[in-house]
Amino acid sequence: MDTQTIYRRRWLILSVLVVGLLAIVIDNTVLNVALKTIAEPHGGLGASQSQLEWAINSYTLVFAGLLFTFGVVGDRIGRKRMLMIGLALFGIASLLSAYSRSPDQLIIARAAMGLGGAAVMPQTLSIISNVFEPAERARAIGIWATAVGIGVATGPVLGGVLLNHFWWGSVFLINVPVTAAGALAALILVPESRNPDPGKIDYLGVLASIAGLVLLVYGIVQGGDTGSWLRGDVLGPIFGGLAVLALFAWHESRISHPSLDVRLFRDRRLSASVGAIGLLFFGMGGVFFFTSFYLQNVRGYTALDAGLLTVPFAAGQLLMSPRSAGLVRTYGAKAVGAGGLLVSAAALAGYAALGTSSPIWLLAVLFAVQGAGVGVAMPAATASVMDVLPRERAGAGSALTNTARQVAVALGVAVLGSILAESYRSTLSPQLAQLPTAVRGTAAQSVSATQAVAQQLGPSGRFLLAPGNTAFVNAIHITTVVAALIAVAGAAVVLRWMPGRQRQAVAAEDVAVAQEVAEADRELAGELAAEPARVQR
Repeated sequence: MDTQTIYRRRWLILSVLVVGLLAIVIDNTVLNVALKTIAEPHGGLGASQSQLEWAINSYTLVFAGLLFTFGVVGDRIGRKRMLMIGLALFGIASLLSAYSRSPDQLIIARAAMGLGGAAVMPQTLSIISNVFEPAERARAIGIWATAVGIGVATGPVLGGVLLNHFWWGSVFLINVPVTAAGALAALILVPESRNPDPGKIDYLGVLASIAGLVLLVYGIVQGGDTGSWLRGDVLGPIFGGLAVLALFAWHESRISHPSLDVRLFRDRRLSASVGAIGLLFFGMGGVFFFTSFYLQNVRGYTALDAGLLTVPFAAGQLLMSPRSAGLVRTYGAKAVGAGGLLVSAAALAGYAALGTSSPIWLLAVLFAVQGAGVGVAMPAATASVMDVLPRERAGAGSALTNTARQVAVALGVAVLGSILAESYRSTLSPQLAQLPTAVRGTAAQSVSATQAVAQQLGPSGRFLLAPGNTAFVNAIHITTVVAALIAVAGAAVVLRWMPGRQRQAVAAEDVAVAQEVAEADRELAGELAAEPARVQR
């Protein structure tokens, strides 16, 4: 394809990239409202809380572990080819997810979806950079990021509509025609491009990072699931995961082509900026755990209503994210980043005011405030990363921020989900003691399981319903307070080490680079809306 043809088709090519990426974003946000249905024994898969967590984390961990590597693979074999492979894999894995017959099958299929998502995401930005000239590139990335934001907002609503009319697998099946159309359009319209000097693939680093994270998350989830932390099957994976991750960091610091350049963390300003992003998403991902279950199990809203009530979060983020750059220019990244984290912390603490009959507008307001805090803090922290790095390391900076977000979400789901599960089980223990031994363990798993057992027992099980709702709300209070404290810790990190206001204007070219990376980073924020629900079951 000649240069003139590419130039004429550039906006059409952008639309193809956006459609492919939307399938990934919508899928993750759409899953949020489907978790309650998947947890049901009749009409769903009867998944336990830990299985639902793994349905989320299997995707997140694979995505995080392979995001940077697939960028290198695309540079080597061709970005268009890698984009088409990723879309095809994502569509096939979505089909397998839709027709899963057990929670274990769903977990494996979701991991395959993470593989496809990791193959698609870095290619979209690389292709945009290759197709658009610098003068138009920022606008193209802005459109790309806006479309992603729309996907974040519409995903839960689309999920609610599908669940109101079809079975739970329809939320995955919707991806199949979209990804098929995207792959076909990419074949016809998208030009092929490669990096003439691609990096090497760090196979050992990729395997070590995924293995270490999986072991660590498994141990944490297992501890919350069993309610006992002094067990070999809990401590063993936790310490084993930490040891593997330490080996991973040692290995990455000594090779010339790391999958994640940990040497960049030697700069405390960069470490603080990346850490702020991680702490923000750790707390935020954990809180989203409970919203779907709170709305559907405790408050009795339909899946569609639950999806509509999450829109204020996306609206707050979309409203404030474009304004973050101007605030940074005026007040500096440190002030803006810390301010966004504190706003987010205030919203997280506000969830502790929710009760079994609180006015529902309160939740909508908290969503909007939290979304605004994320919209302000994330671009500021990302821009701070770019201020520290030389321009030629922009790709590494983007990889760091993307990976930090995904890992933080997975750990947030595991840690805060375990806190939620343990608190729920502890508060409900007097009522659980009155149940037959055969169903006591099942009823203790989650609010969905408690309600299923109450239904199974008939009139004699009704005594579980009100205490179960109260216990779940109390568990929310504890979890959100912990999440709020983590966000406050993130603000303290920002104030201590993040760079302040720049002393002089940055060259226009460098500003464009920072803006591109910051816009690119917004995409993964959208996935939060999906991860959220994981713990709520």
